[in-house]
Amino acid sequence: MARFNILSTLLCVVLFCGSTLAQIPRQNYYANVCPDVENIVKKAVSLKFKQTFTTVPAVIRLYFHDCFVSGCDASVMVASTPGNKAEKDHPDNLSLAGDGFDVVIKAKAALDANSKLDGLKSTASSVEGNLPKPTFNLDQLNSIFATRGLSQADMIALSAAHTVGFSHCDKFANRIYNFSPKNPIDPTLNKVYATQLQGMCPRNVDPRIAIDMDPVTPRKFDNAYFRILKEGKGLFTSDQVLYTDSRSKNTVNTWASDPNAFNAAFIEAITKLGRVGVKTGRNGNIRFDCGRFN
Repeated sequence: MARFNILSTLLCVVLFCGSTLAQIPRQNYYANVCPDVENIVKKAVSLKFKQTFTTVPAVIRLYFHDCFVSGCDASVMVASTPGNKAEKDHPDNLSLAGDGFDVVIKAKAALDANSKLDGLKSTASSVEGNLPKPTFNLDQLNSIFATRGLSQADMIALSAAHTVGFSHCDKFANRIYNFSPKNPIDPTLNKVYATQLQGMCPRNVDPRIAIDMDPVTPRKFDNAYFRILKEGKGLFTSDQVLYTDSRSKNTVNTWASDPNAFNAAFIEAITKLGRVGVKTGRNGNIRFDCGRFN
């Protein structure tokens, strides 16, 4: 799977290069209005990637946080003002890497025109309860994804974005220190891995410490995510439950052994995610500056 093509597509379809027409984005959607858009964006992404690898997980996570809350309308890009606390300043979004925002801004600047409707509002309150939590079980995951028209298979595929990127210690500290009175360490967590995590994340949690979510190939977008789940090395409860719950275990096993099947499923799922809440008509406009309303 070509990471530049994936990132270019995410940026084009979701954040700033859609259509003013009341239609759902599709492949080659911009062929007539902006035939070279993907190459333009790809160059910007490639340059940013050469500067820092975090471009990859940063853009994927930014994409997810934008689409999952109020639809794919770039509302997560908007800066807060004295009269409004915007989405990007909600606690769940404070850890979004700056490289994600930077690559969007640079890619947008590389285009002479932009043709997708952006959202007209962005509030921190809209984020509350609208993003999956690292403590979610399978029922909770399926429920919140279903409200966006995404299936269990879509959810599992999108969860595999955790094969790149990092997490801060406070997001999983409960699994390695205070899981329960009887079991301080989550019994579904690999014991050796739990000890390693304790070495990297002290008991007095420092939320600034971050570690790779994939301990095997953290700088490669691949299906290693599913193999580490089979070893009990899913970092979050919401990761490991995909293997411990019998309803999702077979999918994990399949994609752990078949990278092509996973790649196809991920592309399908992330394409469906890009169609969530697309703004049309008077529900949006084309923002001149990603970070503020017109």
